[in-house]
Amino acid sequence: MNQTVFAQPFVPVGCVACRDKTLLPFDFTMAFQPIMDLELGRPFAYEALVRGTSGEGAATVLSWVDDENRYRFDQACRVKAIELASSLGLAKLPDCRLSINFLPNAVYRAETCIRATMQAAAEFNFPHDRIMFEVTEGEPLSNGEHLQSIFNEYRRCGLITAIDDFGAGYAGLNMLVRFQPHVLKLDMELIRNVDQDPVRQAIVCGIALVCSRLSIDMVAEGVETAQESAYLSSVGIRYQQGFWFARPGWESLPLA
Repeated sequence: MNQTVFAQPFVPVGCVACRDKTLLPFDFTMAFQPIMDLELGRPFAYEALVRGTSGEGAATVLSWVDDENRYRFDQACRVKAIELASSLGLAKLPDCRLSINFLPNAVYRAETCIRATMQAAAEFNFPHDRIMFEVTEGEPLSNGEHLQSIFNEYRRCGLITAIDDFGAGYAGLNMLVRFQPHVLKLDMELIRNVDQDPVRQAIVCGIALVCSRLSIDMVAEGVETAQESAYLSSVGIRYQQGFWFARPGWESLPLA
């Protein structure tokens, strides 16, 4: 029998309830950072990054999340990201995706979370097949089978899956053996000064080869210099994200 991680009995909520900020003890909004496709010279996706309404960063907002509100917060993030992205015209950008981070320990039943996502996509006229869900590799996962079932359900519904911060976390290649996402995002620590560091170059090229063999798109995160970007492009990494291109835009789409 599945065990819930929530203190209260599980009650699914729809997108209207998710938008009701009175149901959370705090309010929040989103900033959007582009992931660039350097071959086409335009955004490949925009990542929705949670922010406080008074300018607080993601770490501060996440510190407000606890076992009592984790599920509702995760659901509200999905709806908020879709609602804002739609209002900003992201769906009108050619083939551009919306990337949303999710908390695997906040997903009790994947089919219910997806139902709320699909409702929000329909309500705000956003194509659901351009929604990408990122799970971070930077925190320990208590149940790998649970995460695998989430990814499988997302795939079944036509959603895009991604592993974030790859190379900096707990699971590493073991996570990639368990399930293969559509997209793998390399952690910024592997990218820092990659143009000058033969060790980082070897690791990045090795992961790029694995991704190529598995037909996984790879994104380099945290690109901050022209030299880093040029080196990554030279080894075939066309999707890049970082301050070199644009900082996150508060309720806006930089470079759109």
